Amino acid sequence: MFAVQIHKNLCAVITARVVPLRHFNNPRNFRFPPTHPMNSLGINKSPSETRVVVAMSGGVDSSVTAALLAEQGYDVVGVTLYLYDHGLAVERKGACCAGQDIYDARRVSEVVGFPHYVFDYENLFSQSVIEDFADGYLRGETPIPCVRCNQKVKFRDMMATARDLGADALATGHYARRVVNGHGVEMLRASDDSKDQSYFLFATTREQLEYLRFPLGGMSKTETRALAERFNLPVAAKPDSQDICFVPDGDYASIVSKLRPGAIDPGDIVDTYGRVLGQHEGIIHYTVGQRRGINLGARNGEKNEPLYVLRIDADKRHVVVGIRDALAQTEVLLKDLNWLGEEVPEDGIEITVKLRSAQPPLPATFYRDGDTGRIILNEPAFGVAPGQAGVIYQNDRLLGGGWITGGESS
Repeated sequence: MFAVQIHKNLCAVITARVVPLRHFNNPRNFRFPPTHPMNSLGINKSPSETRVVVAMSGGVDSSVTAALLAEQGYDVVGVTLYLYDHGLAVERKGACCAGQDIYDARRVSEVVGFPHYVFDYENLFSQSVIEDFADGYLRGETPIPCVRCNQKVKFRDMMATARDLGADALATGHYARRVVNGHGVEMLRASDDSKDQSYFLFATTREQLEYLRFPLGGMSKTETRALAERFNLPVAAKPDSQDICFVPDGDYASIVSKLRPGAIDPGDIVDTYGRVLGQHEGIIHYTVGQRRGINLGARNGEKNEPLYVLRIDADKRHVVVGIRDALAQTEVLLKDLNWLGEEVPEDGIEITVKLRSAQPPLPATFYRDGDTGRIILNEPAFGVAPGQAGVIYQNDRLLGGGWITGGESS
């Protein structure tokens, strides 16, 4: 781990004196202790007395988060995690927490004027995120490493680091909203629906949500860019990262094949009856709902309809294909459920659910059984893939979610 110097606050020494009881019996002598109104982060301190650790990826969003809080007078500390070896994931522009991004985060801290630390989390990231990503493809799933990173690195171990640094809160540049009301603390979708990242935060626990802050949740990306320019941040024109951070140029197959050579073993492409239609060069090249790249030439399904990947049988190394109608599912099963809502009655609750990050929420009914869940969709969904997440909402409120394990066709 990189060397980090932590400056501890000096503790004030208080001298006590005995005060006669009659002093307190006189209302004119009674004084409440000095208090501060809630600051913009909902903490009962003045901003200058509130230490906030900001998770800095080196991008525009986290940089603006840090600069905005510093402008408001908070005691900001920037933290960047060194996450992966560039020998595995080649450094490139826009790759979160690669060498350039660490440099950019440090430049922002120097321009704005707050301390910045880098922590080596390479081993933890490799085990919890990259290895899990490779194993998911080996099981025939379509994993989401960004959720695992939030769940097992940023919001778990980084939160512990923030507490060690004496922080009152951990702030990130995610586009999501955090509110406190009669139900306690809740997470809502971002005001800018096109930038909402709550789908990737479904595994956030109640305890973590108490400590987290999302200052950009009520802004649009245009407003964030404008703030970056106003603060004269060196990353103001930096493009957003579009790929998985540790996957060079979106070529995830090359990463998986290095870590799990068995994932590129050849196998058969079969129809729903088990008839062999062709061969493939590794199940990692396919995901449920895929149409392009099946490589069956001019072969089509019934009534000359195009073929889609229906499911992946990892044990047999089979890619099962069929017509689009065969993709339709009305029931979706979830495991490892994280629940932030109230108790679910036996007859279920009406919800909307996102089955992929880029898809709109679908109306459904949700039933819960401990850490598993069952979703009955009002209308069939197409391309529901194991390894993706089913994230559950009521209006804008995030109720929770889990990992898709399967379901039943309509």
